Amino acid sequence: MNSLLRLILFLALSLPLCAADPNDQSGVALEVNSPDPKLVKIVLLAGGPSSKPMAHEYFAGCALLLDWLKQQPGVWPVMARDWPKDEQVLAGAKCIVYFGDGGGKQPFIEPTRWATLSKLMAGGTGLVLLHQAVDFPKGPDGDKVKSWLGGVFHGDIGCRGHWDMDLKPIGTHPVLRGVKPFAAPGDGWLYNLHFAEKDKGFVPLIVGQVPDKSRTSADAKMHMGRDEVMAWAHQRPEGGRGFSFTGVDLHKSWSYESQRKLVVNGILWSAGLEVPADGAATKFADTDLNRNLDKKVAPAPKTGAKPAEKKK
Repeated sequence: MNSLLRLILFLALSLPLCAADPNDQSGVALEVNSPDPKLVKIVLLAGGPSSKPMAHEYFAGCALLLDWLKQQPGVWPVMARDWPKDEQVLAGAKCIVYFGDGGGKQPFIEPTRWATLSKLMAGGTGLVLLHQAVDFPKGPDGDKVKSWLGGVFHGDIGCRGHWDMDLKPIGTHPVLRGVKPFAAPGDGWLYNLHFAEKDKGFVPLIVGQVPDKSRTSADAKMHMGRDEVMAWAHQRPEGGRGFSFTGVDLHKSWSYESQRKLVVNGILWSAGLEVPADGAATKFADTDLNRNLDKKVAPAPKTGAKPAEKKK
């Protein structure tokens, strides 16, 4: 081997491997329908880009859920952006999961899609809405969601914001299997929702204390110091199940094992499956948080601040 070839080989071996592009989402297979009707189909709907980097990472979050659901025996998860281009993937789905913006921005609000979703719900399909997805305008659609999910956020009494939370499970519901109390620093929350009645299938699962200064509605101010419900399950009297967790604003919160178990357990339960005794398996590595991220513009630095004085 001549000296030039040796030099090239040395340089090639010495150069660090290029890091994977965190915004490359091409490795996530979308709308891959189940090959076997015996498998329990769960459809994940990932909302579009929103908020700042590492917050509202709907696509990356759904990609993580896709991986974890693949680890569950007998489950076939299907992922789509916003709403399936091929609605055939919705046929026979046992659960629909939407992780994306709310406030009337949900992709299924469009009348034709709403009719499709309503038909699925009437047939007993489960519904899971995460974070802002529970926010609906007041009216018939919001009432429907409340009946399907067990709770809905309206701005008349609901409150929202970012703060540290210490979350604790209550009760012995199957969704809580393997879930322990956990902290979620700085995440985003919605609370004081309109909930279904407890004797009609509504079950609170996770509660925690909120800062009283976050109580911006008159109704919320009447309950100073009360533990607030951040996750719940709902068994519809007419058939079908619902689950929601209003956290998951920050992408890093998927690193909390109890949160992962809570959400995956809730999806499995909503699909009519038995939750494992120790909760769902959710293998995780810190590097998982840097995959499939949306391309977002970092917020500009705040202006008007005085420059720091140089040390003498």
